[in-house]
Amino acid sequence: MKDRADAAARDRYAVAGHPVEHSRSPFIHARFAALTGEPIDYGRLPCPLDGFATTVGAFAASTGAGLGPARGCNVTVPFKFEAVALAAQLTPRAALAQAANTLRFDAGGWQADNTDGAGLVRDITVHAGVALQSATLLLVGAGGAAAGVLGPLLETGPQRLVLANRSPDRARTLVERHAALAALHGVTLEAVALDDCGDSYDIVVNATAASLAGATVPVAARVLRPGALALDMMYGSAAQGFLRWAAEHGAHGRDGLGMLVEQAAESFRFWRGVRPPTDAVLAELRAAIAGEGT
Repeated sequence: MKDRADAAARDRYAVAGHPVEHSRSPFIHARFAALTGEPIDYGRLPCPLDGFATTVGAFAASTGAGLGPARGCNVTVPFKFEAVALAAQLTPRAALAQAANTLRFDAGGWQADNTDGAGLVRDITVHAGVALQSATLLLVGAGGAAAGVLGPLLETGPQRLVLANRSPDRARTLVERHAALAALHGVTLEAVALDDCGDSYDIVVNATAASLAGATVPVAARVLRPGALALDMMYGSAAQGFLRWAAEHGAHGRDGLGMLVEQAAESFRFWRGVRPPTDAVLAELRAAIAGEGT
């Protein structure tokens, strides 16, 4: 009876996306729950490409068998722009990004947040030990992932941030929305095409889905100065091509696993009001993936 009562007390969360079958988020949030004592159950919520809102709405209204109510979800590709439209209230960072990776099902209206940027900044500065302030930074891509991290990156005060995208117009739209924030922090912010990136950046962040699709790195190697940090937001086998490219050209390659754990911790705090410790969880996750041979 006690086990059933304990299960009924657990609030439900999930990661919503297409695909989500191989998402590591359930492992991460299960560890966070164990470390903090927060009573949650976290699963996967596969969404059809044309049925994101319907699927998330049904999850929010559902009553899980033997579990508590659904309280929120993470949102991954390709639905981060759509997630904003489902929320009655946006945090400032979600409003600036116009993209969300976290929804909270509040009774007075859903709230949306974007924790990607905070996760990326913490992974670069804490786990990788690389300073963002006064650095030159190339951010590749202008989709939901890039939109979510641009604001927090600007707030760290890099000297120059260049946003490169296959469609320069899309990059310019994102730059225009962030122009005031860039000026506030004294950052030179530019939008360019992928073949016009310049060269010798301190930090290069790949926010495209190129690695996930098995495509080649979308920018030329000249963007890397010797010893630069080259970070791909993908992880596991999807990031291996990018990491090899970085090593071949004298850069320090890093995958997106640290960002994944850190953004998850920010989401957990948004839902539960407590930020879980991350170092041990990241180490466990890296060991697990290494054990799988990815």
